[in-house]
Amino acid sequence: MERFPCQGLRILDFSWIYTGPIVTKFLANAGAQVVKVESPRGPDDLRGYAPYRDGIPGINRSTFFAYYNDSKLGVTIDLANPKGRELATRLIQWCDVFVEAFRPGTLEKWGLSYEDVRKVKPDVIMISFTMQGQTGPNCRQPTFGAFFQSLVGFTNLVGWPDEPPMPPVGAYPDFIGPWLVLIAILSALDYRRRNGKGLHIDISQLETSLQFLAPALLDFRVNGRIQTRQGYYSGRAAPHGVYRCKGDDRWCALAVYNDKQWIALCEIIGKPELIRDQKFATVTSRMENRLALDKVVERWTVEHTAEEVMSLMQSAGIAAGVVQNGRDLLERDPQLKHREHWTLLNHPEIGEHFAEVPPYKFSSLVVKPRHGAPCLGEHNEYVCKQLLEMSDDEFIEYLEKGAFG
Repeated sequence: MERFPCQGLRILDFSWIYTGPIVTKFLANAGAQVVKVESPRGPDDLRGYAPYRDGIPGINRSTFFAYYNDSKLGVTIDLANPKGRELATRLIQWCDVFVEAFRPGTLEKWGLSYEDVRKVKPDVIMISFTMQGQTGPNCRQPTFGAFFQSLVGFTNLVGWPDEPPMPPVGAYPDFIGPWLVLIAILSALDYRRRNGKGLHIDISQLETSLQFLAPALLDFRVNGRIQTRQGYYSGRAAPHGVYRCKGDDRWCALAVYNDKQWIALCEIIGKPELIRDQKFATVTSRMENRLALDKVVERWTVEHTAEEVMSLMQSAGIAAGVVQNGRDLLERDPQLKHREHWTLLNHPEIGEHFAEVPPYKFSSLVVKPRHGAPCLGEHNEYVCKQLLEMSDDEFIEYLEKGAFG
């Protein structure tokens, strides 16, 4: 019989889009029982994100939603309805961890703030995700991850020096927070195990994201210098960039940080005379002449496949990596294949689709996706009757009084 590390843990998930669902996905993959709650009038926005299976839109056809919500049970609750709030309270009494991503002040309107829920579940661990935390002058400022990354400071660093700022692909802050949140949840669970007390965890994505800007923040604090866009160049290495390789839209990134690596690169590309060229004799001079150096390197890389460039450079101790696309990652990457990082799941509407296995393995425990993501409201009856142990009459009352929307 398979044993999961988080087996028996109960999670009530009122989050959406990326950050919260990523957290609860990995807990579900570790064996936790996760009930994902959506509003019947405004379900998780990710259900409306392409790609859709066969290009056909539908509330249950987003493979994007399926990717981050496997192994969960799905229910709908109308929190504007008194019976819906009553149902939510019963689920809070059932759970160990209550995850929510509402704007600060929203849950108070429904009587579901931490002070409210701790009265019915004193040892509950409540996680609140917001862009800027539960307190402070900007805590209620509405925003979205794709735009919020500009406020954090990422956008100012992406792009070329002579061009406007460019936002990173996707909502970058949303993919940083989950790993810190998982640590916070596990710490709170350990605290509860030792002390029998619940906790409220206030997560600010502004603050989880800032650690990734530490070099730029330190540079300003220590030197008074504001770092800005520099393309793919580095202030510590040359050559440093992405170079075109043989084939259609194939590239390899590489970086040379010291003289030993520089000598090795010159030998690999068949240009040993560059070792003695004063324009490239030191790291400083190579950075000063990096445009000319890039042309020399790319004249060689275009004659080789990206995989050949990576292999030759890595074998000489030079940092290098193929710029992989979706096909590379899913079908060609030998390391991911060996690690069995991808698996297949079935979904009632989407059918068979791939899913991501957690990036860690336990020696004697199992972590893996167990079933596909839920259709909207798919498990309303199951959750009520099996998890909350409602009678048929109770369930019908909630249904007739609009608790599910």
